[in-house]
Amino acid sequence: MIYAYEVIVILLAFSIFGFLHSWLASNKVKSFIKEQGTSFLAFYRFIYNIFSIYIIAIFMYFIPRPDLIIYDLKYPYDLIMLIPQYICLIMVIITFGHSNLGELSGISQIKRWFKNEFGENEADEKTSLRIDGLYKISRHPLYLFITLFLIFRPVMDLFYLTILICSIAYFYIGSIYEERKLEEKFGKEYTEYKKTVRRFI
Repeated sequence: MIYAYEVIVILLAFSIFGFLHSWLASNKVKSFIKEQGTSFLAFYRFIYNIFSIYIIAIFMYFIPRPDLIIYDLKYPYDLIMLIPQYICLIMVIITFGHSNLGELSGISQIKRWFKNEFGENEADEKTSLRIDGLYKISRHPLYLFITLFLIFRPVMDLFYLTILICSIAYFYIGSIYEERKLEEKFGKEYTEYKKTVRRFI
């Protein structure tokens, strides 16, 4: 019974985080921030990232950690399981390499603001449509390989399994909202891309 209670608490905490994270990244909130002036918008992405990390840290500190073991692979199967996990980690790093980390972190926006180069009609980040590299096999390679990295684990307990399920649900739901914004921005180009490449696999 205690395990069920702990899982419910984790699911509730993750749901709250997922809602806040997605809502704060929505165009509606960004439009409101934009109305307050370019100074607010220029710093928004950076503050958003710091806030997200802070909230995750709080949740991970306070949520329960049910230690019921689901499976524990023994040698040499534990080492074998690490091979695809490390491959997925490399793919995650490669995917980040496709991204503009300056824009993603919010640092580039702040730099442009200090140089008086942050325009009034600018969004909170400059993005371009990437359909090359790993984006040829998945529309969301970062979500895909993070999920696979989490799955290929030599030891699985109830806490980790619950986090894994929550992450998969969040990535899927998040990808839907993310694609809506991409369709609004890139129109037919992104619609045609969706016809040729699957969401994940």
